[in-house]
Amino acid sequence: MTHVVEFPVWGTTAVLAVTDRPVEAERLLRAVLDDVDLACSRFRADSELSRLHTTTGRAVPVGPVLAEALAVALRAARLTDGLVDPTVGAAVRAIGYDRDFASIVDGPLVPRAVPGWHRVLLDAERGEVVLPRGVELDLGATAKALAADRAARAISSMLDCGALVSLGGDVAVEGEVPPGGWRVALADDHRTAVAAPQAVVAVRRGGLATSSTTQRTWQRAGRAQHHIVDPRTGLAAEVVWRTATVAAATCVDANTAATAAIVLGHDAPEWLAEHGLPARLVSASGEVLAVAGWPAERERQVA
Repeated sequence: MTHVVEFPVWGTTAVLAVTDRPVEAERLLRAVLDDVDLACSRFRADSELSRLHTTTGRAVPVGPVLAEALAVALRAARLTDGLVDPTVGAAVRAIGYDRDFASIVDGPLVPRAVPGWHRVLLDAERGEVVLPRGVELDLGATAKALAADRAARAISSMLDCGALVSLGGDVAVEGEVPPGGWRVALADDHRTAVAAPQAVVAVRRGGLATSSTTQRTWQRAGRAQHHIVDPRTGLAAEVVWRTATVAAATCVDANTAATAAIVLGHDAPEWLAEHGLPARLVSASGEVLAVAGWPAERERQVA
């Protein structure tokens, strides 16, 4: 028997499915979300990330959650040659995503250059980071996926049960799986992640992530914007794909690849195939392209 819990978080929906002990599992999930939010949110004045932005130019000690989040973000940048870059903070603000999504208002569109991830110096052993002046971080491309991975691992190991954690398109699976695997809806953000009536895939391990240009959208200078910035231009990535869904060993890796695919646009299929990452790309017009062994619709099992 599986137990499913849903609740709103970070402007999207958290979905938790477990094979046992749902009350304790939800408590663990909420604790992980609180820890990641307090460490990584750029919308909270009291977050550790916000404090880091006020201490640029010198080595600053950071807590273990932010240190891990920074390491994950810099690794994503390195693996994608900068296509997924945590130093897009100022660029994201410049195109309008400068406050909690529900509070965004229209205004002028002023592109900002992206300083580059290689300028951020992280000493993981010492737990210190040097953030150069003028560099503003946005960990949104990886922190949510990291939270899903952390929560699924904690729930599975501490409660000895199977767990699926879905945070607005970022899905992590750990431990025992129900017969046939966890059923994940192929929606723009997996909002209805378990046993949904639409097309689904079965996931048995690892991570699944969808990046979408239809979620978290707004108007800026009379033009539609979305939250995925192309670091090469400082603007919202060109909308070639409505969604990019990728399966990988972890949710972080899946999300990194899905975000890179949105940024790459027409070059995404070749890049995903070269890296052996099964993916399902949906074009702006609704056409579906399966890449690198993504299962045919009749198979519906990706991991």
